[in-house]
Amino acid sequence: MADTEAIRITSPAELGTALRAARRAQALRLEDVALGAGVGIRFLSELERGKPTARLAETLRVASALGLEVLLTQPDD
Repeated sequence: MADTEAIRITSPAELGTALRAARRAQALRLEDVALGAGVGIRFLSELERGKPTARLAETLRVASALGLEVLLTQPDD
């Protein structure tokens, strides 16, 4: 992805907020993303609300369906 801004995620709530913002920025419905990611609408809704026990594999599929990637980096000290 060119010209993207990294977002620091430190909690399930922040991840949910970021995923919801990405979905809305693309004018996608919950149903659209759930279908594209192979997850249920309920799962996606709970993920966007910051459910702390969301399954990682499904969460990564949602990010991918939104055209996002998850990167882990070492913070600068």
